[in-house]
Amino acid sequence: MGFELEAMTGIKQDGSMQQLLDCIQTTPVIDHHAHNILLPSEQESHPLLSITTEANGEALQHTPSTLAHMRAVRQLADILECEPTWNTVQSHLQKKRREDSDSWAKLCFRGIETVLIDDGLDTNTVYPYNWHDRLTRSPCKRIVRIEKIAEAIMTRWVEFFQARREQDRPIFNVRESILEEFSLQIEKAIGDPEVAGFKSVICYRTGLAIPHFDQLDFERGMDALLDDSETGRKLIRLEDDVLNPGFVHITAQTLVRCGSRKPFQFHTGLGDNDIRLRFSSPSHLQSFIEAYPSVPVVLLHASYPFTTEAGYLASTYPNVYLDIGEVFPMVSQEGQEIVIRQALELCPSQKLTWSTDGHWFPETYLLAVKQIRQALEKVMREYVISRILTVPEAIMAVQDLLFCTSSRLYDLKLDLKPLKEVTTMNKLPGSHPSRSTSIEGIEALERMMSEEPTVKYLRLQWVDYTATVRVRIIPIRQALDLFSQGKGVSVTKAVLGLLQTDAMAAGVRSVGQYQLYPTFSSLCLGARPGYAMVQCEFRDDGNPLPTCPRTCLRTTVERARDHGIEFLVGFEIEVVFLYSGPEGTELAYKAPRVTTAQSWSSARALQDNQMMNLLESIMSNLERAGIGIQQFHPETAPGQYEFVMDPMEPLAAVDSLICARDIIATVASKFNMRATLVPKVFPSAAGSGEHVHVSMTPPEKHQHFLAGLLKHLNGILALTYPNAASYERVSDSTWSGAALLGTWIAWGTQNRETPIRYISGSRYEIKCVDGFANPFLALGAILGSGLRGILDTEPLKHGDCLDDPAYLTTDDRRALGITSQMPRSIAEALRYFRDSATLRDILGDAAFENYLVVKEAEVEMLDEMEMEERRQWLIERY
Repeated sequence: MGFELEAMTGIKQDGSMQQLLDCIQTTPVIDHHAHNILLPSEQESHPLLSITTEANGEALQHTPSTLAHMRAVRQLADILECEPTWNTVQSHLQKKRREDSDSWAKLCFRGIETVLIDDGLDTNTVYPYNWHDRLTRSPCKRIVRIEKIAEAIMTRWVEFFQARREQDRPIFNVRESILEEFSLQIEKAIGDPEVAGFKSVICYRTGLAIPHFDQLDFERGMDALLDDSETGRKLIRLEDDVLNPGFVHITAQTLVRCGSRKPFQFHTGLGDNDIRLRFSSPSHLQSFIEAYPSVPVVLLHASYPFTTEAGYLASTYPNVYLDIGEVFPMVSQEGQEIVIRQALELCPSQKLTWSTDGHWFPETYLLAVKQIRQALEKVMREYVISRILTVPEAIMAVQDLLFCTSSRLYDLKLDLKPLKEVTTMNKLPGSHPSRSTSIEGIEALERMMSEEPTVKYLRLQWVDYTATVRVRIIPIRQALDLFSQGKGVSVTKAVLGLLQTDAMAAGVRSVGQYQLYPTFSSLCLGARPGYAMVQCEFRDDGNPLPTCPRTCLRTTVERARDHGIEFLVGFEIEVVFLYSGPEGTELAYKAPRVTTAQSWSSARALQDNQMMNLLESIMSNLERAGIGIQQFHPETAPGQYEFVMDPMEPLAAVDSLICARDIIATVASKFNMRATLVPKVFPSAAGSGEHVHVSMTPPEKHQHFLAGLLKHLNGILALTYPNAASYERVSDSTWSGAALLGTWIAWGTQNRETPIRYISGSRYEIKCVDGFANPFLALGAILGSGLRGILDTEPLKHGDCLDDPAYLTTDDRRALGITSQMPRSIAEALRYFRDSATLRDILGDAAFENYLVVKEAEVEMLDEMEMEERRQWLIERY
C-alpha cells in the first residue's frame, strides 16, 4: 500500500505534515454542483443575508445570530479589511461590485478548477453557465435539472391542449407526446458534451421515497394535469406524486438505454422549509439505487443531517457517490468538521465529492472554498497525529474529495495540476492584516510550535535598501500571543533609510514608527537550533508602506496576475567560503588552502573532508527548512560554490533565497568559515553573481517581456548591480563565472556572454545580478519592466546573438540591434535609473526616491575607502 500511495500522490511514505497542509491549500477544486451568479441588475432583488442559510421570509431575520453567519461576517471582514459587522461588510461588498464586479468575482473563484452548473434554478436573472468560464481555470459545464425540462414541455403541451379544446379541434394524445418529447430531450442532453450530468429536486416536490416504476399510474397523473388546465390554471411547478417519480424513472431508463455513465444528482437533506424533512433522507432512495445499478447516483449536500446514512449507501453500492457540499458555509465550523468525519466513517474517499452549491452571489463560492480547506486542515491533521492516516493517505483523501473523484465520475479528463500558490483568499491583494483578528497564516506558526517544540525564538526579518538583512527576535510564545491579536512589531521610521553603519541617509529621521508584520507563508526553520525565521512587510498606520521592498515586489506580481500573467523564478546562489587570518596587524579573509587549485565543476574541490562536511551540513539544514535545492557544484574561484534553487512564485522565491543565504552563512560560521556573496573576492579570480531564472504563463508573449527588459536594462542595473564593487566583474569575453558575461546589452540562445540568456520556452536567465542587490527591489524591476513590455507589446529590436558580442564587428552588432553597452559604474547606472520614468512607475515614487537617497549616501561612503579596505569591509557584511 505504501508504494502504491507514493506513486499516486508523489509524496514519500514518511511525508511531512507540511506536505499535507500544502496539498490542502494547493489542490484545485472541481465544484461539481453550483448555480449561476446573478446579473448586476438583479443583485438587489435577492437578500445577501441568504449566503449562509436556507431560511427565507420572516425566518431570515434571525440568521445574524447563527454561528455560520457570524463566522462568515468575520471572514469577509478580514478579506475586505473592514469592521466585522454585517452592515459594514454589506457596504464594502456593494462597493467592490460597483468598482469591478468581474474582478471581484474572479477573486472569489480563486482555487476553483471548474464548476458544473445546475442552471435550472434561475434563467433570465443570471449569467449563462459558460460566462463563468472567465472565473475558472477550465471551462464550466452544465448539470441538467430534469424538472425544468419536464415543466417546460408540459407547459407547452398543456397550452396546446387548451388552444385546441377552445377551437373545438381534434386533440392528439398529449400524454404520450409529453413523455416522448421528455425522453428525446434527455437523449439530446446525454449526447451534448457540454452536459456533465443530470439532477432531480424531487426531494423538494414529493420526497425521496420514489415508488417502483410499475406502481406509477401515468394515465391518472396526466389526466389530473389536464383537468387542472381546464380551470385555466397555468403550470408553474411540477409537484405530483405520480409525474415527479415518473420523470425520474424515465431519466434513469434513458441513461441505461443509451449506455450513458453521466451521473444523476439528487438533492438530499439540507434545504429550505419547502422540504419534507422526513422524506429527504437518502435512505428512501435505496430501492431506486438497486433498480438502476449502472446509473451513477450522487447524493448532494452531505444529505445533512443524514450524513451517516448517505455514507452507508456510498460504501455499499458501487454506483452511489456522496457529495459533502452546501454545509460549507451553511453549517457551523464544528458541524462541518463533524460532517467530514461522518462521511469518512464508512465512505471510501474515492466515492467522495465536494461542491460549493454556490448561487447568486460570488461570496458563496469564496466562503465555501475557504471553509472546506480550513476544515480539512483540522480533521486531516488530527487523523495524522492520531495515526489514523499516514500523510500520503491523507493527501490521497484530500485529492479525491476536492478533485479526483469528480474528474473521474463526470469524465472531465482533467489533470490535477496543483495551484502555484495558496489561493484561499484571506486578504485583498495589497491589504494589511486586520487589527481585530489574528494575522493571516498564523496557523503555520501554531503548527511549527506543535511539530518543532524545540523552537523557542522567532526571527522577524526584512531587507533594507543596502541589501542588509535586519532582524527582530522575539520568544516564540510571545510571537503567537502578539500576532494572534493582529498586532505588529514597532520599528523606527528610519529603518529603510539606514546605511550599513546605521548612519541615516539625507532627509531620513528617526521620528515615528512603522509596524512590522510577518508573512507566515515564508516561515522556516533556521540553521541555529531553537530558531525559526520569517520574512516581513512594513505597514504605516495599518496601510501597506510604499517604500517596503517586499511590498514593491508584491505589487508588481499582483499587477501581472490581474493581467493573467504569472511568473516562476529560480535563483542561483554563488558563494565563496573563506578563512580569516592575520595579515600584518589586521585580520584578513583568505581562501581555504585546499581550494586554491579549484576549477569549475572539478571533483578536486570536493575531496577535502572538512569542505564536504560543510557542504553536506548546509544541504541538510536547507532541506530541514523546506528549501529546495536542485543541485550544487564547485565554481571557478577558490572556495567558490553554487547552489541552484527550485523555481517558485516570485515572493516565495525571494523569501526562500534570503533564508537560504542565512542558513549557508550560519552553517559556515560553525566551521569557522565566512560565506560571502561579494562579487569579486579575489582580484585575479572569477567573481560571484546571483543569476535569476524567469519563466512565465502564458508563454506566448515572452518576447515582449524580453523586449521590455532589454529596453530598461541600463536603469535596472542600478538595482541589480547596486554597489561600486559590483562593476569589478564587468568585462568582455569572460563567460559565466569570471565577470558580467560581457558589457553589451544583448541576449542570446544559450549564450553566456550576454547579460540575458534565452534557454527555452518562456525561460530566461538574467545574469547581471549579484549578492549586493536587494532581491525584492531587483526582481520587482526585472518583472515590472518585462510586464511593461508585454502590456505595451514592445517590439523586440535585438536579434538572437549566438556569439560573444565583443568579438563581433560593429556592423555585425548593428545588424543584431546591439548598439549600446551597459554602465561601467554605479554612478552611471544611477543616472540611467534616475531618468527612467518606467522604473519610477514600477517601484512607485516613494520607493524610487528613497532608493536614490540611500544609494547616493552609500556611494559617497564607499568611495572614501581604498579598494582592498572596501573589499574586506564588504566581506564582513555580505
